[in-house]
Amino acid sequence: KARLIMRRMAVLRASPVLSEVPHKKPERRHKLSGKRSGQFAVVLKHPFRLIFKPDHEPLPRKDDGGLDLTQITAIK
Repeated sequence: KARLIMRRMAVLRASPVLSEVPHKKPERRHKLSGKRSGQFAVVLKHPFRLIFKPDHEPLPRKDDGGLDLTQITAIK
C-alpha cells in the first residue's frame, strides 16, 4: 500500500489545481458527504482511500455556491 499511497501523493503534487486530479480510475477523485462533507478522496485499493480537504480560507466558490475546483491550489 505504501507504493500506491506514494503514487497518489505524486498525482496530487503534480496537479496545480484540484480539478486536474483525475476523477476517473485509477485515482477517482471524488467529493465526500455526510460527516466528511467538504472533504475529497482518491481511491487507493477498495475499501481504502486517501482523504484530504482544501486548504483555503475562504473556500473558492462558483456563482452557484459550489466549490470552484479550478481555484483550489492547496490541500491538507
